[in-house]
Amino acid sequence: MADPLVLGIETSCDETGVALVRGYDLLVDAVASSVDEHARFGGIIPEIASRAHLEAMVPTIERALATADVSLGAVDAVAVTAGPGLVGPLTVGAAAAKALALALDKPLYGVNHVIGHAVVDELVDGAFPERVMALVVSGGHSSLLMIDDTVNVTELGSTLDDAAGEAFDKVGRLLGLPYPGGPHIDRLAREGNPTAIRFPRGLTAAKDQAAHAADFSFSGLKTAVARWVEARQDAGEEVPLPDVAASFAEAVADVLTAKTIAACRAHGVGTLVVGGGFSANSQLRDMAAKRCAEAGITLRIPPIRYCTDNGAMIAALGSAVVRRGLPPSSLDLPVDSSMPLTQVLV
Repeated sequence: MADPLVLGIETSCDETGVALVRGYDLLVDAVASSVDEHARFGGIIPEIASRAHLEAMVPTIERALATADVSLGAVDAVAVTAGPGLVGPLTVGAAAAKALALALDKPLYGVNHVIGHAVVDELVDGAFPERVMALVVSGGHSSLLMIDDTVNVTELGSTLDDAAGEAFDKVGRLLGLPYPGGPHIDRLAREGNPTAIRFPRGLTAAKDQAAHAADFSFSGLKTAVARWVEARQDAGEEVPLPDVAASFAEAVADVLTAKTIAACRAHGVGTLVVGGGFSANSQLRDMAAKRCAEAGITLRIPPIRYCTDNGAMIAALGSAVVRRGLPPSSLDLPVDSSMPLTQVLV
């Protein structure tokens, strides 16, 4: 199928996303979020997320079809997140996708959530060149991927402990900010001085480069922020929240962009795609734009609406695998909470 109409379903965490994509054109992207139900717990509760997906699935599919003025019978293929993610939420989405594929007698494609965060940019800036570098950063992942022909992935590096978004949530909690911490730290950081405090840059020392040139670590940075804040409090001094937020955000963006630009140069890649929930961070966007311009690298970052989990990214990746003639998944496809990032399709 040259221009298949793909229905994409995303349920890896706390957003129920349903989208319709034809080729590189997004017809509709409908999302129902349960984030408010988790806020009082300071993090995602898988059972709550699973129940929210069950309640939202049919209404979100119906809303997407009505908005696009498309009937279910017009769908050529169904794509669904098979992993990585939370097992309960993934299972709800996979069950819905299997039921639709069986009822419609259409092929089913279980695809990789993380790779979808990068491929969604094809709906914004058009088809990828033959090779791109992808930095996917979110609450659960900080991954550096080299992608050939959109669907062939080589994992160059990943987080060894806390992902970037996870570190932001933990530091946000430390600073007394509401959950999720990322957006609140981002806003505070705009009021602060990013050079006020020199926080450490994990895995950037010469001794770490040989084994971890493309890997990330933010656990030590998180601890350094906690100790700095505790020292001020123990001394009876006021904690300058904007400066702490700005300096912390600067350290994270510095590490992410420096390692990514170095990887682009090492592999001769001229296009960088940044995706995932944390790619909404303003410091990361600004620093990536500046450093890519200096290095002569084309930067592609989707609009913020595509950064968080959504059905568009799954439909976009599903469209890519259908166009390339990859075999569909079986109706008994499993979900995999730790699905390898080199595996595009189950």
